[in-house]
Amino acid sequence: MSTFDLTSDLPAYKELQELYNTKGSKLNTNDEFKAHSDRFEKYSKEFTNFDGSKILFDFSKNIFDDEIFAKLQELAKQANVTELRDALFKGDHINTTEDRAVYHVALRNRANKPMYVDGKNVAPEVDAVLQHIKEFSNQVRSGEWKGYTGKAITDIVNIGIGGSDLGPVMVTEALKHYSSPNLNAHFVSNIDGTHIAETLKKCNPETTLFLIASKTFTTAETITNANSAKSWFLESVKDTAHIAKHFVALSTNAEEVAKFGIDTSNMFGFENWVGGRYSVWSAIGTSVALYIGYDNFEAFLKGAEAFDQHFIETAASDNIPLIGGLLSVWYNNFFDAQTHLVAPFDQYLHRFPAYLQQLSMESNGKSVTRGNSFTNYSTGSILFGEPATNAQHSFFQLVHQGTKVIPADFILAAQSHNPIENNLHQKMLASNYFAQAEALLTGKDAAQVEAEGAKGGLVPHKVFSGNRPTTSILAQKITPATLGALISYYEHVTFVEGAVWNINSFDQWGVELGKVLAKAIGKQLEDKEAVANHDASTNGLINKFKEWSL
Repeated sequence: MSTFDLTSDLPAYKELQELYNTKGSKLNTNDEFKAHSDRFEKYSKEFTNFDGSKILFDFSKNIFDDEIFAKLQELAKQANVTELRDALFKGDHINTTEDRAVYHVALRNRANKPMYVDGKNVAPEVDAVLQHIKEFSNQVRSGEWKGYTGKAITDIVNIGIGGSDLGPVMVTEALKHYSSPNLNAHFVSNIDGTHIAETLKKCNPETTLFLIASKTFTTAETITNANSAKSWFLESVKDTAHIAKHFVALSTNAEEVAKFGIDTSNMFGFENWVGGRYSVWSAIGTSVALYIGYDNFEAFLKGAEAFDQHFIETAASDNIPLIGGLLSVWYNNFFDAQTHLVAPFDQYLHRFPAYLQQLSMESNGKSVTRGNSFTNYSTGSILFGEPATNAQHSFFQLVHQGTKVIPADFILAAQSHNPIENNLHQKMLASNYFAQAEALLTGKDAAQVEAEGAKGGLVPHKVFSGNRPTTSILAQKITPATLGALISYYEHVTFVEGAVWNINSFDQWGVELGKVLAKAIGKQLEDKEAVANHDASTNGLINKFKEWSL
């Protein structure tokens, strides 16, 4: 395997820059469709899941031609993307700054094939945790697991932060159609006391189950919220012995879990090769299994596993996440695109963009290569999004007529879980899904605007340049298996980006400094004394806060 440090030094990168300068920046995708009648067939790829369901990924509306596509494939080859992918799936320590494996793919290994980290087959341990989740979730959902007064559980409160919150929140919302009518799911992550206070107003101590999601059981925000939940519970219950029936831990720190009062038999663990933003497949997904049932949770895992196999086995020219990742690099590094829009045309997926924000920006918000050099090229996109059609009435104006290139992913299910009014709503939704992508592609020139009756100075205001890139993702239906595959797709897109940029996509040192400073400042907020050891602005803000709050 060849070695490199700066991606910009690779021959293919330099050739892509030349291609961008000579034709890429002027390339019109409309003209490419006119010149190549098979463009849609060539650049749309269909994925078949383990259950036979399908997802179509249409890349044909993106700004590239055959020569650029081939050169992007060559860039992936020179950047050793395949070798790094294979290292990930072998359990190698590709998280070099923390000397860890990156092995979330082992969490959805429902084939139970041997998968090794440091010489140990982790498949039996992964399966054992899943069987524990299965037993527990079945007990709670059936009513066999009862609270301290003998009543069945009606409310689940997951207390976590970051990946211990965003994943379960997103998945439970996305798969709400599959939920039990007898269980409500709540999620608390913000240290702002309002979050837990408002959540607890909806709960009854007799029928509420708390899941405390913290690998180390020392995460400051999570443990503070957990202690507040425990205080609320004990105000009514009085007896700490009852904590065992109402609190479980998604953690590996048995000592701290026991100290909190949780029975360690109600502890669900996971290893240090599970990163937070990749942890919904692990014990962190216990709230998902409780909410939608274990069988659906396992289908979710199998959907991701099937897409993993596509990523491993499929040739580069047809490899869906490889294509998605390379197009992201193409826009980021050559078109100077700063952002990436993900717009699900599906209300159940309303938290999907927020989930992808952490996956993408925490992974690839890096400026140092694996060779310890600062990059001289852009890495990481600002990912944003909201469900359409709402988004069309807020920020789509910028996407259509603004000065920035904003690559966009549009996601739709052909079949709705709620086909009300003779499926009228879904047809209207679909018409917008197709129309927005078409409008961004074709635009509208001055002649068309004038033909519609506009005159004079109004004409340029109604012109749409078109040639704005979109990727359309069309699923048959948003099922647990489909959602698993979609998340796996974006995980691997993120992986490909990071591999090409030669950065470590699996650490997150950027979140540490603020935590350290917050801990020190927290102690200063305990009294009324003025502070003077920060910059002038921070001193002023802290002192004003003390004046107003203490």
